[in-house]
Amino acid sequence: MAFKDWTEKHESLWQFILFNILSNISTITRFVCTWIGTAVFVNMLAMTQPFSFLIFNYTSTGSNGLGGFLTFLVAEVLAQIVNFFVQMKWVFKSDAAFSEAAPKYAVLAVVIVVVNLVLPGYVTAWCIDLGMASELAATVASVVNTLLAVIVSFPVLKFWITPDEDKSDSAEKTAATEKAAASTEKDDAK
Repeated sequence: MAFKDWTEKHESLWQFILFNILSNISTITRFVCTWIGTAVFVNMLAMTQPFSFLIFNYTSTGSNGLGGFLTFLVAEVLAQIVNFFVQMKWVFKSDAAFSEAAPKYAVLAVVIVVVNLVLPGYVTAWCIDLGMASELAATVASVVNTLLAVIVSFPVLKFWITPDEDKSDSAEKTAATEKAAASTEKDDAK
């Protein structure tokens, strides 16, 4: 069986594999933007005054204050923009309307970012209560965050944000054709 045949026969599995591999493009974008943001906002502009807003707390030593927050914000927004286009065009090869898909993706991105900010503290504390060392607890929290993001993101992207309109239309047309054919056969039998 040729690779192309395999990917067509196992389309959802292939999309899941691509989803996980190509998500690294947004991860690389996030790292590069973090390095640039730290150089600009923290080192060059020295925007290190403590910053706190809603769930964002950049007041501790080493958080880089306002510069750390701006770095995180810019890096995350650009990584999510890159990820949206990668997933929509390369993984799902979707022809969904940008005006419909982009706002839905924005909702998903905000939910994932908030969960990624809030959940690790709870998972880490729970793991430490179980007797794990803090390094292992932080690793477990990171793994939980990653798994949760994949478990939520993949189906939401596949079925809600970037559904393949052509396949939906084709399925509807096929069903309508089959119904019309069955109706014709029924009329012919009379």
